[in-house]
Amino acid sequence: MSENTKIKTLDQVVVRFSGDSGDGMQLAGNIFSTISATVGNGISTFPDYPADIRAPQGTLTGVSGFQVHIGASKVLTPGDKCDVLVAMNPAALKTQYKFCTTSTVIIIDSDSFKENDLKKALFTTLDPFEELGIKNEVVSAPIAEICKEALKDSGLDFKSIIRSKNMFALGLVCWLFDRKISLAEDMLRVKFAKKPEIADANIKVLNAGYDYGHNTHASTTTTYRIESTGTKEKGLYMDIDGNKATSYGFIAAAEKAGLKLYLGSYPITPATDVLHELSKHKSLGVVTVQAEDEIAGCASAVGAAFAGALAVTSTSGPGVCLKSEAMNLAVMTELPLVVLNVQRGGPSTGLPTKSEQTDLLQALYGRNGESPMPVIAAASPTDCFDAAFSAAKIALEHMTPVVLLTDGFIANGSSAWKLPDLSKYPEIKPPYATPDMEGKWTPFKRNEETGVRYWALPGTKGFMHRIGGLEKSNETGVISTEPENHDLMTHLRQAKVDKIANSIPLQEIEGNPDADLLVVGFGGTYGHLSDAVAKMNKNGKKVALAHFKYINPLPKNTESLLRKYKKVVVAEQNLGQLAAYLRIKIEGIHFYQFNQVKGQPFVTSELVSEFTKIMEE
Repeated sequence: MSENTKIKTLDQVVVRFSGDSGDGMQLAGNIFSTISATVGNGISTFPDYPADIRAPQGTLTGVSGFQVHIGASKVLTPGDKCDVLVAMNPAALKTQYKFCTTSTVIIIDSDSFKENDLKKALFTTLDPFEELGIKNEVVSAPIAEICKEALKDSGLDFKSIIRSKNMFALGLVCWLFDRKISLAEDMLRVKFAKKPEIADANIKVLNAGYDYGHNTHASTTTTYRIESTGTKEKGLYMDIDGNKATSYGFIAAAEKAGLKLYLGSYPITPATDVLHELSKHKSLGVVTVQAEDEIAGCASAVGAAFAGALAVTSTSGPGVCLKSEAMNLAVMTELPLVVLNVQRGGPSTGLPTKSEQTDLLQALYGRNGESPMPVIAAASPTDCFDAAFSAAKIALEHMTPVVLLTDGFIANGSSAWKLPDLSKYPEIKPPYATPDMEGKWTPFKRNEETGVRYWALPGTKGFMHRIGGLEKSNETGVISTEPENHDLMTHLRQAKVDKIANSIPLQEIEGNPDADLLVVGFGGTYGHLSDAVAKMNKNGKKVALAHFKYINPLPKNTESLLRKYKKVVVAEQNLGQLAAYLRIKIEGIHFYQFNQVKGQPFVTSELVSEFTKIMEE
């Protein structure tokens, strides 16, 4: 650091990396966020992938973004606007400038702002900044040229050299925020362990970016530092995304239950990384099958459940449509199965790389017949671990398929996660048939208190049985078409799910306990809703938040809690599905609604504005 350079300490900062999908913005952002987590900062990230498959280079639809919010203490959202925007080409500048404020510092690769590049991004003049009305501070660096000079003796081809541009941008941002690039160097050596020449090239360019800032001061004499407040609990932390946390939660549940974990899946954005992650853990007894289609993935998981495994199938909304018949088979056979739905924008192919909460009613009711299933929704990338564990525990202990909802935002986003002490997690005890039941057991013999049927694993001597998709007699387990029996079995399956409310936590409230407005949400909107409520309370508004993790059944205190407040607003990224469900379950409460279906996270400032309007009506 130069003697003339001033260091300014900040409480938080938001950085957004953007460029072509092949520019490596996700990698640069991931490394920067991991470095920040390593030094004790709170982080929240938002990878914003293009929906097009291999859009033409330099075009508007091919821009990939990665936003990271770094704080001195815990942060819950990736931020509304960015303090620094890295725009590697004109298309990135044009599409991402909306995330800037007037004080945002913009970093560009001047080598990618030539006339042809501007035409691809549909600029009509040769001055994109004037055309967009940008008056921000701009750091313009000839990144491509510097990369070529730095790696001229590396032996790498031109394409490989240019692909290292993201590391120059990372190095420059590390200088700007006083980050040690030695941590980034270590990460690159691990990532490219099998290609040391690529690792060396990236490290060289990383240092070139850092030195560019150090030697030229990048048009400013101020760098920034975000000090950790030291408020985190002691322990080992890692930067983890929601899909990986979900995978680990399933592994932990299988360990606690003493069962093998089986995943039957078919690749689909944004759920595929769960299949990729679990496939790495054969040493922990994990079995993964990439099936030929969604139906086979789910059907094989039902078979694994019948055989006695913790069975999981993973997908997104379009895949759930295809899995619904096999999911119903798990309902009818009363077998433990977790159906992971990483929600994305729809309908149809919709916005495959964007995030929504539009599958809630599908999870609750999207099957033929009376087909009750518990539904759980994870609230954050780190909460995905606990949500997956809870979903597996409910499935195994209550002999039912369970739908676990995450979404693209928290599945791909990451946060600093303290590795859990599994000794503090509860045991998972499936309701196995006991030896003394031999000769008296039938497939639907139930625990009188919970309504859960006893589980006899195939091959257990004296417990031979048959189950299937046709309705069975409650008494004998043989096929039955008797009207009264079908009515009874329908009620028994529903009652079993309803009674799960006795084993889940009561709904908690955060914010002002004497609030005039209660905000209600579920799933991945937690961070933004919590931030909005905190800001409103700080400004003298009396607001509280009830964020639901358990949706079917609802916590036992849901109705009494909701009736306490003068006004209740349900905020969700759909057209009102949770609000509609609450109206079905609880009569006589007027629910205000805040709904957006943009494929993007909520903006905290918009939430504050809308909630304030509701309070003042």
